[in-house]
Amino acid sequence: MSWQPEIDEIERRRAIARQMGEPERVARHHADGKLTIRERIDGLIDPDSFHEIGSISGSVEYDEAGERVRYTPSQFIFGRARIDGRPVVVGGNDFTIGPRGQDPGGSEKSAYLERMAGQLGLPLVRLIDGVGGNVRTIERLGRTYIPNNPGFNTLLENLNRAPVVALGLGIVAGYNVVKLATSHYSMMVRERSFMFMAGPPVVARLGQTVTKEELGGADLQARAGNVDDVVDSEEEAFERTRRFLSYLPASVDELPPRAACDDPVTRREDWLISAIPRDRRKVYDARKVAKAHFDKDSFFEIGRQFGGSLITAFARLDGWPVAVMVSNPHIYGGGWTADTSEKAMRFVDLANLFHLPLVNLVDVPGFVIGVEAEKAGTIRAGCRAMAAVSQAQGPACTIILRKCFGVAGGAHADHAKLQYRYAWPSGDWGSMPMEGGIEAAYRADIAAAADPAARLKEIEDNLNQLRSPLRTAEHFMIEEIIDPRATREVLCEFANFAAKLRKTGPMSVGIRP
Repeated sequence: MSWQPEIDEIERRRAIARQMGEPERVARHHADGKLTIRERIDGLIDPDSFHEIGSISGSVEYDEAGERVRYTPSQFIFGRARIDGRPVVVGGNDFTIGPRGQDPGGSEKSAYLERMAGQLGLPLVRLIDGVGGNVRTIERLGRTYIPNNPGFNTLLENLNRAPVVALGLGIVAGYNVVKLATSHYSMMVRERSFMFMAGPPVVARLGQTVTKEELGGADLQARAGNVDDVVDSEEEAFERTRRFLSYLPASVDELPPRAACDDPVTRREDWLISAIPRDRRKVYDARKVAKAHFDKDSFFEIGRQFGGSLITAFARLDGWPVAVMVSNPHIYGGGWTADTSEKAMRFVDLANLFHLPLVNLVDVPGFVIGVEAEKAGTIRAGCRAMAAVSQAQGPACTIILRKCFGVAGGAHADHAKLQYRYAWPSGDWGSMPMEGGIEAAYRADIAAAADPAARLKEIEDNLNQLRSPLRTAEHFMIEEIIDPRATREVLCEFANFAAKLRKTGPMSVGIRP
Protein backbone atom coordinates (compact mmCIF):
# COMPACT_ATOMS: atom_id res chain seq x y z
CA MET A 1 0.00 0.00 0.00
CA SER A 2 3.09 2.30 -0.17
CA TRP A 3 3.96 4.82 -2.91
CA GLN A 4 6.94 2.77 -4.04
CA PRO A 5 5.60 2.21 -7.61
CA GLU A 6 5.39 5.96 -8.21
CA ILE A 7 8.81 6.52 -6.68
CA ASP A 8 10.24 3.81 -8.94
CA GLU A 9 8.69 5.48 -11.99
CA ILE A 10 10.18 8.83 -11.00
CA GLU A 11 13.61 7.22 -10.72
CA ARG A 12 13.21 5.51 -14.10
CA ARG A 13 12.41 8.84 -15.73
CA ARG A 14 15.32 10.54 -13.99
CA ALA A 15 17.62 7.82 -15.25
CA ILE A 16 16.42 8.40 -18.83
CA ALA A 17 16.84 12.16 -18.42
CA ARG A 18 20.42 11.75 -17.15
CA GLN A 19 21.32 9.84 -20.33
CA MET A 20 20.38 12.90 -22.42
CA GLY A 21 19.88 12.08 -26.11
CA GLU A 22 20.58 8.84 -27.91
CA PRO A 23 24.27 7.79 -27.90
CA GLU A 24 24.85 8.78 -31.52
CA ARG A 25 23.49 12.29 -30.85
CA VAL A 26 25.78 12.70 -27.85
CA ALA A 27 28.70 11.42 -29.92
CA ARG A 28 28.02 14.01 -32.63
CA HIS A 29 27.83 16.70 -29.98
CA HIS A 30 31.21 15.66 -28.60
CA ALA A 31 32.68 15.43 -32.11
CA ASP A 32 31.81 19.12 -32.55
CA GLY A 33 33.96 19.88 -29.49
CA LYS A 34 30.95 20.60 -27.29
CA LEU A 35 29.81 19.26 -23.94
CA THR A 36 26.28 18.23 -23.04
CA ILE A 37 24.35 20.43 -20.65
CA ARG A 38 24.92 18.06 -17.74
CA GLU A 39 28.65 17.93 -18.49
CA ARG A 40 28.68 21.72 -18.61
CA ILE A 41 26.96 22.03 -15.27
CA ASP A 42 29.28 19.46 -13.68
CA GLY A 43 32.32 21.27 -15.10
CA LEU A 44 31.21 24.58 -13.64
CA ILE A 45 29.97 23.81 -10.13
CA ASP A 46 31.33 22.22 -6.97
CA PRO A 47 31.17 18.39 -7.16
CA ASP A 48 27.86 16.79 -6.14
CA SER A 49 26.24 20.17 -5.40
CA PHE A 50 23.62 20.25 -8.18
CA HIS A 51 19.99 20.15 -7.06
CA GLU A 52 17.95 19.85 -10.25
CA ILE A 53 14.48 21.33 -10.49
CA GLY A 54 11.91 19.94 -12.91
CA SER A 55 14.05 16.81 -13.27
CA ILE A 56 11.32 14.69 -14.93
CA SER A 57 9.66 17.33 -17.09
CA GLY A 58 9.38 16.45 -20.75
CA SER A 59 7.11 14.98 -23.39
CA VAL A 60 5.26 11.77 -22.50
CA GLU A 61 3.05 9.49 -24.61
CA TYR A 62 0.58 7.14 -22.88
CA ASP A 63 -1.32 4.11 -24.15
CA GLU A 64 -5.04 3.58 -23.73
CA ALA A 65 -4.49 2.08 -20.31
CA GLY A 66 -2.65 5.18 -19.15
CA GLU A 67 0.75 3.50 -19.17
CA ARG A 68 3.80 5.41 -20.35
CA VAL A 69 5.02 4.22 -23.74
CA ARG A 70 7.47 7.00 -24.49
CA TYR A 71 9.25 9.70 -22.46
CA THR A 72 11.45 12.44 -23.95
CA PRO A 73 13.10 14.57 -21.27
CA SER A 74 13.13 18.34 -21.47
CA GLN A 75 16.01 20.00 -23.27
CA PHE A 76 16.26 22.72 -20.60
CA ILE A 77 18.07 21.65 -17.45
CA PHE A 78 18.42 23.91 -14.42
CA GLY A 79 18.68 24.03 -10.66
CA ARG A 80 20.59 25.27 -7.65
CA ALA A 81 24.24 24.46 -7.03
CA ARG A 82 27.38 25.80 -5.38
CA ILE A 83 30.50 27.43 -6.77
CA ASP A 84 33.38 27.70 -4.31
CA GLY A 85 30.90 26.82 -1.58
CA ARG A 86 28.52 29.67 -2.41
CA PRO A 87 24.95 29.07 -3.71
CA VAL A 88 24.20 29.84 -7.37
CA VAL A 89 21.47 29.14 -9.91
CA VAL A 90 22.52 27.57 -13.21
CA GLY A 91 20.76 26.26 -16.31
CA GLY A 92 20.76 25.88 -20.05
CA ASN A 93 19.70 23.92 -23.11
CA ASP A 94 21.04 20.71 -24.57
CA PHE A 95 20.27 19.65 -28.12
CA THR A 96 21.24 16.03 -27.98
CA ILE A 97 17.52 15.62 -27.25
CA GLY A 98 15.09 16.19 -30.11
CA PRO A 99 14.88 19.10 -32.58
CA ARG A 100 15.97 22.52 -31.45
CA GLY A 101 13.21 24.85 -30.34
CA GLN A 102 10.66 22.06 -29.73
CA ASP A 103 10.72 21.58 -25.98
CA PRO A 104 7.31 21.74 -24.29
CA GLY A 105 7.87 23.33 -20.88
CA GLY A 106 11.34 24.58 -21.78
CA SER A 107 10.34 28.24 -21.86
CA GLU A 108 8.50 27.85 -18.54
CA LYS A 109 11.60 26.30 -16.96
CA SER A 110 13.81 29.08 -18.34
CA ALA A 111 11.47 31.71 -16.90
CA TYR A 112 11.44 29.90 -13.55
CA LEU A 113 15.25 29.93 -13.54
CA GLU A 114 15.26 33.72 -13.90
CA ARG A 115 12.60 34.26 -11.23
CA MET A 116 14.36 31.96 -8.79
CA ALA A 117 17.69 33.74 -9.13
CA GLY A 118 16.09 37.16 -8.72
CA GLN A 119 13.78 36.37 -5.84
CA LEU A 120 16.33 34.35 -3.88
CA GLY A 121 19.06 36.89 -4.58
CA LEU A 122 21.48 34.32 -6.00
CA PRO A 123 24.09 34.61 -8.76
CA LEU A 124 22.84 33.27 -12.09
CA VAL A 125 24.84 31.46 -14.76
CA ARG A 126 23.16 30.97 -18.14
CA LEU A 127 24.64 28.26 -20.38
CA ILE A 128 23.31 29.34 -23.76
CA ASP A 129 23.22 27.16 -26.86
CA GLY A 130 20.05 27.88 -28.80
CA VAL A 131 18.60 29.32 -31.98
CA GLY A 132 15.30 30.76 -30.78
CA GLY A 133 12.20 30.59 -32.97
CA ASN A 134 11.92 29.53 -36.60
CA VAL A 135 9.16 29.41 -39.18
CA ARG A 136 8.48 25.72 -38.49
CA THR A 137 6.96 26.86 -35.20
CA ILE A 138 3.99 28.17 -37.22
CA GLU A 139 3.27 24.70 -38.56
CA ARG A 140 3.64 23.11 -35.13
CA LEU A 141 1.34 25.64 -33.45
CA GLY A 142 -1.13 25.88 -36.31
CA ARG A 143 -1.08 29.67 -36.04
CA THR A 144 1.19 32.69 -35.86
CA TYR A 145 1.64 35.00 -32.89
CA ILE A 146 2.66 38.55 -32.01
CA PRO A 147 6.15 38.60 -30.39
CA ASN A 148 6.25 39.88 -26.82
CA ASN A 149 9.79 39.17 -25.53
CA PRO A 150 8.53 37.19 -22.53
CA GLY A 151 10.47 37.70 -19.34
CA PHE A 152 12.60 40.65 -20.48
CA ASN A 153 11.52 42.71 -17.48
CA THR A 154 12.78 39.89 -15.26
CA LEU A 155 16.14 39.96 -17.04
CA LEU A 156 16.43 43.67 -16.29
CA GLU A 157 15.37 43.22 -12.68
CA ASN A 158 17.95 40.48 -12.19
CA LEU A 159 20.71 42.78 -13.46
CA ASN A 160 20.08 45.05 -10.49
CA ARG A 161 19.77 42.24 -7.95
CA ALA A 162 22.55 39.64 -8.25
CA PRO A 163 25.49 38.77 -10.52
CA VAL A 164 24.50 37.38 -13.92
CA VAL A 165 26.98 35.49 -16.11
CA ALA A 166 26.06 34.32 -19.61
CA LEU A 167 28.13 31.84 -21.61
CA GLY A 168 27.55 31.47 -25.34
CA LEU A 169 28.52 27.85 -25.95
CA GLY A 170 27.17 27.21 -29.44
CA ILE A 171 24.76 28.91 -31.80
CA VAL A 172 23.22 31.92 -30.05
CA ALA A 173 20.42 33.45 -32.09
CA GLY A 174 17.02 35.08 -31.70
CA TYR A 175 15.95 35.84 -28.15
CA ASN A 176 18.97 33.97 -26.80
CA VAL A 177 21.08 36.89 -28.05
CA VAL A 178 19.22 39.08 -25.56
CA LYS A 179 19.97 36.63 -22.74
CA LEU A 180 23.65 36.60 -23.62
CA ALA A 181 23.99 40.37 -23.86
CA THR A 182 21.76 41.26 -20.89
CA SER A 183 24.29 40.13 -18.31
CA HIS A 184 27.10 41.48 -16.16
CA TYR A 185 29.71 39.23 -17.76
CA SER A 186 29.47 37.30 -21.01
CA MET A 187 31.77 34.98 -22.93
CA MET A 188 31.91 33.02 -26.16
CA VAL A 189 34.11 30.10 -27.19
CA ARG A 190 36.37 30.78 -30.15
CA GLU A 191 35.45 28.74 -33.27
CA ARG A 192 32.63 27.03 -31.35
CA SER A 193 30.26 29.90 -30.57
CA PHE A 194 28.38 32.14 -32.98
CA MET A 195 26.05 34.99 -32.09
CA PHE A 196 23.63 36.77 -34.40
CA MET A 197 20.05 38.00 -34.49
CA ALA A 198 19.52 35.96 -37.67
CA GLY A 199 21.81 33.36 -39.22
CA PRO A 200 23.52 33.23 -42.64
CA PRO A 201 20.52 31.73 -44.51
CA VAL A 202 18.30 34.62 -43.43
CA VAL A 203 20.97 37.26 -44.03
CA ALA A 204 21.50 35.82 -47.52
CA ARG A 205 18.06 37.20 -48.41
CA LEU A 206 19.66 40.64 -48.03
CA GLY A 207 22.25 39.75 -50.65
CA GLN A 208 24.96 39.12 -48.06
CA THR A 209 26.60 35.72 -48.38
CA VAL A 210 28.62 35.11 -45.22
CA THR A 211 29.79 32.26 -43.01
CA LYS A 212 28.78 31.89 -39.38
CA GLU A 213 32.23 33.15 -38.37
CA GLU A 214 32.03 36.21 -40.62
CA LEU A 215 28.57 37.08 -39.37
CA GLY A 216 28.85 36.39 -35.67
CA GLY A 217 32.16 34.85 -34.65
CA ALA A 218 33.34 35.20 -31.07
CA ASP A 219 36.16 37.68 -31.72
CA LEU A 220 33.92 39.81 -33.93
CA GLN A 221 31.32 40.08 -31.19
CA ALA A 222 33.94 40.82 -28.52
CA ARG A 223 35.44 43.63 -30.60
CA ALA A 224 31.92 45.03 -31.09
CA GLY A 225 31.34 44.98 -27.33
CA ASN A 226 28.40 42.58 -27.58
CA VAL A 227 30.18 40.09 -25.34
CA ASP A 228 32.94 40.73 -22.83
CA ASP A 229 35.46 37.98 -23.48
CA VAL A 230 36.47 35.12 -25.76
CA VAL A 231 37.93 31.84 -24.49
CA ASP A 232 39.42 28.83 -26.25
CA SER A 233 37.40 26.12 -24.52
CA GLU A 234 34.29 25.58 -22.45
CA GLU A 235 36.50 24.59 -19.51
CA GLU A 236 38.21 27.98 -19.67
CA ALA A 237 34.79 29.66 -19.70
CA PHE A 238 33.83 27.79 -16.53
CA GLU A 239 37.10 28.76 -14.82
CA ARG A 240 36.64 32.44 -15.69
CA THR A 241 33.04 32.31 -14.47
CA ARG A 242 34.16 30.98 -11.10
CA ARG A 243 36.83 33.64 -10.86
CA PHE A 244 34.50 36.48 -11.86
CA LEU A 245 31.99 35.50 -9.20
CA SER A 246 34.71 35.27 -6.53
CA TYR A 247 35.09 39.09 -6.55
CA LEU A 248 31.38 39.80 -6.14
CA PRO A 249 28.76 39.39 -3.42
CA ALA A 250 25.89 36.95 -3.90
CA SER A 251 23.55 39.93 -4.31
CA VAL A 252 23.32 43.65 -3.67
CA ASP A 253 22.21 42.82 -0.12
CA GLU A 254 25.67 41.51 0.74
CA LEU A 255 29.25 42.79 0.53
CA PRO A 256 32.05 41.34 -1.60
CA PRO A 257 34.03 38.78 0.42
CA ARG A 258 37.61 39.37 1.53
CA ALA A 259 40.18 36.74 0.56
CA ALA A 260 43.22 35.58 2.46
CA CYS A 261 46.36 37.52 1.51
CA ASP A 262 50.02 36.69 2.11
CA ASP A 263 51.32 39.50 -0.13
CA PRO A 264 52.87 42.18 2.13
CA VAL A 265 51.15 45.55 2.08
CA THR A 266 54.59 47.19 2.16
CA ARG A 267 55.90 45.35 -0.92
CA ARG A 268 57.77 47.76 -3.19
CA GLU A 269 58.76 47.24 -6.82
CA ASP A 270 61.93 49.25 -7.50
CA TRP A 271 61.47 49.21 -11.28
CA LEU A 272 58.35 51.38 -10.95
CA ILE A 273 60.47 54.49 -10.40
CA SER A 274 61.43 54.38 -14.09
CA ALA A 275 58.28 52.70 -15.46
CA ILE A 276 56.94 55.91 -17.03
CA PRO A 277 59.32 57.23 -19.73
CA ARG A 278 60.50 60.84 -19.41
CA ASP A 279 59.89 61.16 -23.14
CA ARG A 280 56.12 61.80 -23.24
CA ARG A 281 55.94 60.37 -26.75
CA LYS A 282 56.92 56.91 -25.52
CA VAL A 283 54.51 54.32 -24.16
CA TYR A 284 54.84 51.67 -21.46
CA ASP A 285 53.21 48.39 -20.44
CA ALA A 286 50.14 49.56 -18.54
CA ARG A 287 49.13 46.03 -17.52
CA LYS A 288 52.54 45.33 -16.01
CA VAL A 289 52.46 48.63 -14.13
CA ALA A 290 48.94 47.96 -12.81
CA LYS A 291 49.60 44.39 -11.68
CA ALA A 292 52.57 45.53 -9.60
CA HIS A 293 50.29 47.26 -7.08
CA PHE A 294 47.65 44.60 -6.43
CA ASP A 295 47.80 41.32 -4.53
CA LYS A 296 49.84 38.89 -6.58
CA ASP A 297 47.89 36.91 -9.19
CA SER A 298 44.66 38.76 -8.32
CA PHE A 299 44.42 40.96 -11.45
CA PHE A 300 41.47 39.65 -13.51
CA GLU A 301 40.90 41.62 -16.69
CA ILE A 302 37.56 41.62 -18.52
CA GLY A 303 36.53 43.12 -21.86
CA ARG A 304 40.02 43.24 -23.37
CA GLN A 305 38.96 43.43 -27.03
CA PHE A 306 36.56 46.37 -26.70
CA GLY A 307 37.42 50.01 -25.95
CA GLY A 308 41.11 49.13 -25.83
CA SER A 309 42.37 52.48 -24.54
CA LEU A 310 40.90 51.53 -21.17
CA ILE A 311 41.74 48.35 -19.26
CA THR A 312 39.05 47.12 -16.85
CA ALA A 313 39.68 44.44 -14.24
CA PHE A 314 38.93 43.14 -10.81
CA ALA A 315 41.78 42.77 -8.34
CA ARG A 316 42.48 42.57 -4.61
CA LEU A 317 44.27 44.85 -2.17
CA ASP A 318 45.22 43.26 1.14
CA GLY A 319 42.55 40.68 0.30
CA TRP A 320 39.79 43.22 -0.38
CA PRO A 321 38.21 43.00 -3.87
CA VAL A 322 38.24 46.21 -5.91
CA ALA A 323 37.28 47.31 -9.42
CA VAL A 324 40.15 48.71 -11.46
CA MET A 325 40.35 51.02 -14.49
CA VAL A 326 43.73 51.55 -16.14
CA SER A 327 44.55 53.84 -19.05
CA ASN A 328 46.31 52.07 -21.91
CA PRO A 329 48.71 54.39 -23.77
CA HIS A 330 49.23 51.80 -26.51
CA ILE A 331 45.72 52.56 -27.89
CA TYR A 332 45.06 56.18 -28.92
CA GLY A 333 47.59 57.24 -26.29
CA GLY A 334 44.97 56.38 -23.65
CA GLY A 335 42.41 58.72 -25.22
CA TRP A 336 38.73 57.93 -24.78
CA THR A 337 36.70 56.88 -27.82
CA ALA A 338 32.95 56.26 -27.89
CA ASP A 339 33.70 52.57 -27.24
CA THR A 340 36.01 53.44 -24.34
CA SER A 341 33.31 55.61 -22.82
CA GLU A 342 30.72 52.84 -23.17
CA LYS A 343 33.12 50.41 -21.52
CA ALA A 344 33.86 52.81 -18.66
CA MET A 345 30.15 53.46 -18.05
CA ARG A 346 29.25 49.77 -17.84
CA PHE A 347 32.20 48.95 -15.60
CA VAL A 348 31.63 51.82 -13.16
CA ASP A 349 27.95 50.84 -12.96
CA LEU A 350 28.94 47.25 -12.21
CA ALA A 351 31.37 48.28 -9.48
CA ASN A 352 28.79 50.62 -7.96
CA LEU A 353 26.02 48.03 -8.01
CA PHE A 354 28.02 45.39 -6.16
CA HIS A 355 29.75 47.69 -3.66
CA LEU A 356 33.26 47.40 -5.09
CA PRO A 357 35.59 50.34 -4.39
CA LEU A 358 37.00 51.79 -7.60
CA VAL A 359 40.71 52.28 -8.30
CA ASN A 360 41.55 54.42 -11.34
CA LEU A 361 45.10 54.55 -12.76
CA VAL A 362 44.96 57.56 -15.06
CA ASP A 363 46.90 58.47 -18.20
CA VAL A 364 44.28 60.21 -20.36
CA PRO A 365 45.09 62.87 -23.01
CA GLY A 366 41.37 63.59 -23.45
CA PHE A 367 38.66 62.37 -25.78
CA VAL A 368 39.83 61.16 -29.17
CA ILE A 369 39.17 63.91 -31.70
CA GLY A 370 38.53 64.13 -35.43
CA VAL A 371 35.81 63.39 -37.95
CA GLU A 372 35.53 59.69 -37.16
CA ALA A 373 35.27 60.41 -33.44
CA GLU A 374 32.43 62.83 -34.06
CA LYS A 375 30.61 60.35 -36.32
CA ALA A 376 30.94 57.66 -33.64
CA GLY A 377 29.02 59.74 -31.11
CA THR A 378 31.96 60.21 -28.75
CA ILE A 379 30.38 63.24 -27.10
CA ARG A 380 27.17 61.46 -26.10
CA ALA A 381 28.98 58.31 -25.00
CA GLY A 382 31.46 60.39 -23.02
CA CYS A 383 28.66 62.18 -21.19
CA ARG A 384 27.14 58.83 -20.21
CA ALA A 385 30.50 57.69 -18.82
CA MET A 386 30.88 60.93 -16.88
CA ALA A 387 27.36 60.47 -15.48
CA ALA A 388 28.27 56.98 -14.28
CA VAL A 389 31.36 58.30 -12.46
CA SER A 390 29.43 61.16 -10.88
CA GLN A 391 26.50 58.99 -9.80
CA ALA A 392 28.59 56.16 -8.33
CA GLN A 393 28.09 56.01 -4.58
CA GLY A 394 31.05 53.89 -3.51
CA PRO A 395 34.58 54.90 -2.43
CA ALA A 396 37.08 55.66 -5.20
CA CYS A 397 40.82 56.23 -5.39
CA THR A 398 42.72 57.88 -8.25
CA ILE A 399 46.40 57.52 -9.09
CA ILE A 400 47.45 59.89 -11.87
CA LEU A 401 50.34 58.18 -13.63
CA ARG A 402 50.96 60.69 -16.40
CA LYS A 403 48.46 62.58 -18.59
CA CYS A 404 45.18 63.99 -17.32
CA PHE A 405 43.78 66.46 -19.85
CA GLY A 406 40.48 67.94 -20.86
CA VAL A 407 36.96 66.75 -20.17
CA ALA A 408 37.85 63.05 -20.35
CA GLY A 409 40.75 63.60 -17.96
CA GLY A 410 38.41 65.41 -15.60
CA ALA A 411 36.12 62.36 -15.57
CA HIS A 412 38.58 60.40 -13.44
CA ALA A 413 36.52 61.10 -10.30
CA ASP A 414 33.48 62.93 -8.92
CA HIS A 415 34.99 66.24 -7.84
CA ALA A 416 32.05 67.04 -5.59
CA LYS A 417 33.26 64.32 -3.21
CA LEU A 418 36.36 63.98 -1.08
CA GLN A 419 39.29 63.23 -3.37
CA TYR A 420 41.33 60.21 -2.32
CA ARG A 421 43.88 60.98 -5.01
CA TYR A 422 47.61 60.75 -5.59
CA ALA A 423 49.92 61.50 -8.49
CA TRP A 424 53.28 60.26 -9.65
CA PRO A 425 56.14 62.69 -10.41
CA SER A 426 55.47 61.95 -14.09
CA GLY A 427 52.09 63.70 -13.84
CA ASP A 428 51.23 66.02 -16.73
CA TRP A 429 47.85 67.77 -16.79
CA GLY A 430 45.80 70.72 -17.91
CA SER A 431 43.02 71.75 -20.25
CA MET A 432 44.89 70.28 -23.22
CA PRO A 433 48.35 68.84 -23.94
CA MET A 434 50.92 71.53 -24.68
CA GLU A 435 52.20 69.60 -27.66
CA GLY A 436 50.07 70.91 -30.51
CA GLY A 437 48.46 73.58 -28.35
CA ILE A 438 51.32 76.07 -28.24
CA GLU A 439 51.16 76.91 -31.93
CA ALA A 440 47.44 77.65 -31.64
CA ALA A 441 47.67 79.76 -28.48
CA TYR A 442 50.77 81.73 -29.48
CA ARG A 443 50.26 81.88 -33.23
CA ALA A 444 50.44 85.65 -33.56
CA ASP A 445 53.37 85.94 -31.14
CA ILE A 446 55.38 83.34 -33.05
CA ALA A 447 54.54 84.81 -36.45
CA ALA A 448 55.68 88.29 -35.36
CA ALA A 449 59.06 87.10 -34.06
CA ALA A 450 62.23 87.70 -36.07
CA ASP A 451 63.09 84.05 -35.56
CA PRO A 452 59.78 82.11 -35.22
CA ALA A 453 61.53 78.79 -34.46
CA ALA A 454 63.61 80.34 -31.67
CA ARG A 455 60.52 82.05 -30.23
CA LEU A 456 58.59 78.77 -30.27
CA LYS A 457 61.40 77.01 -28.38
CA GLU A 458 61.56 79.86 -25.85
CA ILE A 459 57.83 79.53 -25.19
CA GLU A 460 58.10 75.72 -24.91
CA ASP A 461 60.98 75.93 -22.42
CA ASN A 462 59.06 78.37 -20.25
CA LEU A 463 55.85 76.33 -20.28
CA ASN A 464 57.72 73.10 -19.56
CA GLN A 465 58.92 74.63 -16.31
CA LEU A 466 55.39 75.68 -15.42
CA ARG A 467 53.90 72.26 -16.23
CA SER A 468 55.84 70.57 -13.43
CA PRO A 469 53.41 68.70 -11.14
CA LEU A 470 55.26 70.25 -8.20
CA ARG A 471 53.81 73.64 -9.18
CA THR A 472 50.33 72.14 -8.92
CA ALA A 473 51.09 70.58 -5.55
CA GLU A 474 52.34 73.96 -4.22
CA HIS A 475 48.79 75.27 -4.64
CA PHE A 476 47.21 72.10 -3.23
CA MET A 477 45.57 71.30 -6.55
CA ILE A 478 46.83 67.73 -6.23
CA GLU A 479 46.57 66.13 -2.81
CA GLU A 480 49.91 64.33 -2.82
CA ILE A 481 52.73 63.36 -5.18
CA ILE A 482 54.20 60.01 -4.22
CA ASP A 483 57.09 57.76 -5.04
CA PRO A 484 55.66 55.21 -7.52
CA ARG A 485 57.13 52.43 -5.38
CA ALA A 486 54.84 53.44 -2.49
CA THR A 487 51.66 53.02 -4.54
CA ARG A 488 50.75 49.56 -3.26
CA GLU A 489 50.89 50.68 0.36
CA VAL A 490 48.75 53.72 -0.43
CA LEU A 491 46.17 51.61 -2.27
CA CYS A 492 46.00 48.99 0.48
CA GLU A 493 45.40 51.75 3.01
CA PHE A 494 42.56 52.99 0.79
CA ALA A 495 41.06 49.49 0.50
CA ASN A 496 40.98 49.08 4.27
CA PHE A 497 39.36 52.50 4.72
CA ALA A 498 36.87 51.76 1.93
CA ALA A 499 35.88 48.40 3.43
CA LYS A 500 34.29 50.22 6.37
CA LEU A 501 32.39 52.60 4.09
CA ARG A 502 30.70 50.00 1.91
CA LYS A 503 26.95 49.68 2.34
CA THR A 504 24.60 46.93 1.26
CA GLY A 505 21.38 47.35 -0.67
CA PRO A 506 20.37 48.46 -4.17
CA MET A 507 21.93 51.58 -5.62
CA SER A 508 19.89 54.65 -6.60
CA VAL A 509 21.30 54.22 -10.13
CA GLY A 510 21.34 50.67 -11.47
CA ILE A 511 22.95 49.03 -14.46
CA ARG A 512 22.52 50.75 -17.84
CA PRO A 513 22.20 47.73 -20.23
